[in-house]
Amino acid sequence: MSSPPNYYLSPEEYLTLERQAEFKSEYVDGVTYARAGSSVRHNVIVGNVLAEFNIQLRKTNCTVFPSDLKVRVPNSKRFFYPDVSMVCGEIQFADDERDVVLNPVVIVEVLSDSTAAFDRGKKFQSYQQIESLREYLLVSQDEFVVEHFLRQDDGHWLYTKAAGLDEAIAIPTLECRLALADIYSKVT
Repeated sequence: MSSPPNYYLSPEEYLTLERQAEFKSEYVDGVTYARAGSSVRHNVIVGNVLAEFNIQLRKTNCTVFPSDLKVRVPNSKRFFYPDVSMVCGEIQFADDERDVVLNPVVIVEVLSDSTAAFDRGKKFQSYQQIESLREYLLVSQDEFVVEHFLRQDDGHWLYTKAAGLDEAIAIPTLECRLALADIYSKVT
């Protein structure tokens, strides 16, 4: 049995198709990858993270976005739908459709068994090319753990891990903190 053909799409072709699609696909180097549906735990965690950031940032110039907004990695053929992303100041869009952001400062991904390796590897490597990105958070849905990467002035990334419901993670770029008890509220 032969494998299905592997079709290459240009970034422009991807955006045209994606804007008409009934489901979301991420785009890496000419190939689209359909996003699988999320678990209840995943959705509760994303909702909690969105709520906490919205509450803490409501009086700032930062905007919090759910996973329906794409982020484009500059000078590449990569588009992703982060679970949560934040932009502070003026939002830079890729075009007049205003559905692709170029300048996130913080990105959050909630890990699942099927995405953890990609989120830690190729996706994080791609995100590091975004000059505006200062912080990257990986939130486990299998244990009460948040991993935090903070870009240093020299371009290196400082890693911090918070584990347990009594812990909190500082987000210096946004001048806020996320308590793990709030992130994992109603997660059993």
